[in-house]
Amino acid sequence: MTPKPKILAFAGSTRTDSFNKKLVRIAATGATEAGVDVTVTDLRDFPMPLYDGDLEQQEGLPPNARKLKDLMLAHQGFLISSPEYNSSISAVFKNVIDWTSRQSEGETSLACFKGKVAGIMSASPGGLGGLRGLVHVRSILGNIGVLVMPDQVAIGKAHEAFNADGTLKDKKQEGQVKMIGSSVAKILLKLNN
Repeated sequence: MTPKPKILAFAGSTRTDSFNKKLVRIAATGATEAGVDVTVTDLRDFPMPLYDGDLEQQEGLPPNARKLKDLMLAHQGFLISSPEYNSSISAVFKNVIDWTSRQSEGETSLACFKGKVAGIMSASPGGLGGLRGLVHVRSILGNIGVLVMPDQVAIGKAHEAFNADGTLKDKKQEGQVKMIGSSVAKILLKLNN
């Protein structure tokens, strides 16, 4: 029997009450309901220095970068909710990409990204919901070998969009976010056969 595909879900934010952490949990529910295993993780649990080529040469990958990279290698897909910071992605998310994309001995280039499938989304207090940042997420991930699903969701006025339990007030939006998770799961299930 073939093992179930696994999806790693995370937000590009470390803030405790992050809208994007809430959003990615909803997408993770959609993926789980579609029949895959989902690991929801928090980038706050993997603090690492800013990427520095000299540091890498002297010490290799920082321990938390290695732990996160190993976690990424163990999953076939990603659900990523990326906040928009000044029309782009957050520094913490870019730093994660920069460290985990480094090739270690015995690995192929971009080992934890190439051939993976990702669903992307964002939530922001602004009217566009982080849409401008998703352009960058899609571009970066596509350039490092990730198949990014064409559908995406951007939730505007996020400070008003969530219920106290982390669900979305707008049930249509909630369904769209779950569909992102479900779509990634269904593609992985087809590829896994």
